[in-house]
Amino acid sequence: MKKAHNLNELIDLVHEAVYEVDELRACLEHDDDEASTYTPYLDDLDRMLRELHEAMVSGRYGGVGRGEDLGFMPLFKKYERAIPFRELLRTINATHREGYEA
Repeated sequence: MKKAHNLNELIDLVHEAVYEVDELRACLEHDDDEASTYTPYLDDLDRMLRELHEAMVSGRYGGVGRGEDLGFMPLFKKYERAIPFRELLRTINATHREGYEA
């Protein structure tokens, strides 16, 4: 997955990640057996992604290309194998850390 080319594309990627969290929650409502795989990280990841999205759309987002990881990365690294949309999160973080795709 390629990095975003501008802030609007990055906002779209974060919005997509929020949607993926919502979809995962909807699936878990019907499958209690799978819930234990996702519940250790889902609430925190959801909150962090929504806060990031809000910061971006409100103009409080600090910008890209500063070499720092986003706040959700420690959680991501701990539960990476259990996150179905991990490539999307990697792309969001890479754009934030390295800057926009040229």
